[in-house]
Formats: sequence, C-alpha cells, structure tokens
Amino acid sequence: MKQILLEKALLKILLIDDHESVLSGTIDILQHRYPDAEFVKALNADNALEKIEILQPGLVVMDLSIPKSFGLFARPEVGIQLLKTIMVKYPELNIVVQTAHVKALVRIRPDIDVHKGGFTVADKSLTSEEMLARVDWSLQGLTHTKDIKGIHSGLEVKPEWLQVLILAFEEGLQDRAIAERMCVSERMVRHYWSKLQDALHVYPEAGKNVRIQTEMQARKEGLID
Repeated sequence: MKQILLEKALLKILLIDDHESVLSGTIDILQHRYPDAEFVKALNADNALEKIEILQPGLVVMDLSIPKSFGLFARPEVGIQLLKTIMVKYPELNIVVQTAHVKALVRIRPDIDVHKGGFTVADKSLTSEEMLARVDWSLQGLTHTKDIKGIHSGLEVKPEWLQVLILAFEEGLQDRAIAERMCVSERMVRHYWSKLQDALHVYPEAGKNVRIQTEMQARKEGLID
C-alpha cells in the first residue's frame, strides 16, 4: 500500500487555495489523520509551482479556482492549467482536487488518464470523512474520478476546439479575430465550430441561435466556466 501511505511521519502535504480560512480548516482535518505530516500552504498557482519544486511533497490538495499570482482574480481555468503542468512535471505526484468546480476537470480527462500518481476528486460539499477517504485513496496511488460529471460519457473535445470556446465565450472574440489568434483561416475556425457542435450534439433548430446553444451546452459539460 505504497509503503503504508508514504509513512505518515514522513509525509509532506502542499495545500493550494486562495482562501486562508479554507486552508486552515483543511489542515485541521488532515492533522487528525496525519499528525506528524508537514503542511505547507500556497495561495496562487505561481507560488504553488515554486513550493512543489522546493518541497517535493507526497501529496497536493488543491482547489481549481485560484489566481495565477498575487493580486489577480481566481479562475478555475488557472487551476486546470496548474494541474496540467504538475502532472507533466511530476507524473507520480499524488493529487486531491478539492473544489466546487468538479465538472471543469472533464477538460483534462486525457491528462488524468495517463497520470501515474494517485488522483482523486473531493467536491467541497463532501463531509470531512468522505474527503479524508479521497486523501487516503490518492496516497495509495488510486484514481477516483466518478464524481466528475461527464468524464466517462465519451465526450471527446480536441484542444483547438476548446480554444475556440475560450476565445469566443470568455474573451468575446468573433471568428475573424479567433482565426488571427490561432493563426488559422476563418474557414478552419468554422470547421472547428462544426466539429465541436457535433461532439456536443448541438444542431441548427428553427428559432434558436446555434452559437448560444453551443455556449450553453459547453458550460453544462464543464468545458468553459
């Protein structure tokens, strides 16, 4: 069992959240289970990467909605990008995602599937005991993602389709500007829209705006915030 949960006395845990009260509450809960563990906090993504490199933790417990650096707004996309980075750089790191934005993890399903360390998800609505169970599972190297709505639904979205969604509905760009940003033709952008709408099962209907329907379905599936 991964050397009895990494030998509790040697365990280093990094907690990432931009709310001090949440961090303190989570540490209080974890200290009862791991009284001899070393706990370190990070309030943003840049700080978290620095501390992972220095600390080399056995476990990361993180929210998704965090700022990139001090003074910036917290956004789930920042946590998603941080997750992708640390799973590439630290493929055996054990991770617990403790967040109210669980469905956003569907965006990185392929990255989660190939991650070698433990990876579990704890919705912030879970009880303390349920959250601790997710921590134990992660430390055992287990993957538990069934709480992520749609992650096993077969929805496949290519990175360029996701980029079109973000540029259109988070930055408000039209197709010409999207094409310039992505360095492709407008025709290719329209092709991406077509493929994306097919994946989301969004098709033209009389009296309905297909782009608005696409946005609504993409948000429902957790592809954009």
